Amino acid sequence: MSASGKRIVLASRPVGEPKPSDFRLEDCPIPTPGAGEVLLRTIWLSLDPYMRGRMSDGPSYAQPVPVGGVMEAGTVSEVIASNNPAFAKGDIVLSRAGWQTHAISDGKGLAKIDPKLAPISTAVGVLGMPGMTAYTGLLDIGKPQAGETVVVAAASGAVGSAVGQIAKIKGARAVGIAGGKDKCAYVRDELGFDDCLDHRDPDLAARLKEACPKGIDVYFENVGGAVFEAVFPLLNAFARIPVCGLIAHYNDTQAVAPKWAPSLMRAVLTKRLTIRGFIVSDFAARHGDFLRDMSAWVREGKVKHKEFVTEGLENAPAAFMGLLKGANFGKQLVRVGPDKA
Repeated sequence: MSASGKRIVLASRPVGEPKPSDFRLEDCPIPTPGAGEVLLRTIWLSLDPYMRGRMSDGPSYAQPVPVGGVMEAGTVSEVIASNNPAFAKGDIVLSRAGWQTHAISDGKGLAKIDPKLAPISTAVGVLGMPGMTAYTGLLDIGKPQAGETVVVAAASGAVGSAVGQIAKIKGARAVGIAGGKDKCAYVRDELGFDDCLDHRDPDLAARLKEACPKGIDVYFENVGGAVFEAVFPLLNAFARIPVCGLIAHYNDTQAVAPKWAPSLMRAVLTKRLTIRGFIVSDFAARHGDFLRDMSAWVREGKVKHKEFVTEGLENAPAAFMGLLKGANFGKQLVRVGPDKA
């Protein structure tokens, strides 16, 4: 093991799109665990759109990363030293070690991962936070019924891909919206969506209307912006909209009320729409149900997943900036270290 580790800290708060100078790669000593503590070595680092919000200091549901602080993230890590009887050297755990090669934990919040059940990377993907976000947002808020039409934005991503496949399992019609011909083909041909449209298509609104002849009953919102504007006129009475993300707006420098806000509110009233934002932790009590169902669906081939891997912690900032622009194709991961030290 090398004598020093590495970490990426927030160098400055971005204005608009994050830029390389907003991050700083630092060398740091590998810490020594104290009483009741374990030393973790990061194997997989999960990159997710919510991290853009943590880089800003505006009001939010979670504290921002302080300037000079390690970027926050979920990780799959190996216990390489332990003074905690609950964890042994060699255990693989789900943790929140952040953008760094090593971290100390007192054991709280760590969850052991069984490498025999599934590839350990899935613990931060289809069997982790993104998968549970799709599962709870769709089933607990969207509540799709057989024969209904479910539309999901960012359909080739970690959350959106699972949303459409779960919708199909529940007997609904799934229509995805993704960026580019290759992603749309993957969503249709590999994931089994009924259709998938390119959000870059200038005729998106017309094509979406053709793809949803009976209107839209559930819209799983990951994007906002022009995609929502195309969806909005097609919403049926009593449509449900779980709002998971708004990636089209994460780099906005000022909040501007859209001109069609009054039309939206009128539709909420007259169509009796349900629009509910959520954070996956709202549904913590559903974790057991999620693991039972999703692991079975993955094992049976009913839910497929794709990983987009970047090698090396030093490349995490570029991968994250690409993620915000849709450069990833599947769940964005960074391989920080080998599976075993």
